[in-house]
Amino acid sequence: MFDIGFSELLVIGLVALIVIGPEKLPRVARTLGHLAGRLQRYVADVKADINREIELDELRKMRDSMQKAASDVETSVNTELSKTADELNKSVEAAAQGKPPEDKPPESKAG
Repeated sequence: MFDIGFSELLVIGLVALIVIGPEKLPRVARTLGHLAGRLQRYVADVKADINREIELDELRKMRDSMQKAASDVETSVNTELSKTADELNKSVEAAAQGKPPEDKPPESKAG
């Protein structure tokens, strides 16, 4: 993140010691430490919220694709059931009228 070496930290510490003074420096350092901790926790919370939103969006997409697949299967099953019901109704009507079913040709008695 920051490219700060030991010598830069030493210079910052010396300047802080001179500007702030030896009596207030521990209190200021402690306050800065607390603020840095709060900042890290805030950044971690934001990252966690973003990850949750991404996962939630992925779950929504997955749910939508599953619902689409389920509706496609339902439509396919309903279509096949209606076709089968129509064929059965035609067979029943043909049997009631004494005709052979339309799908199968009458069997020939070859002998």
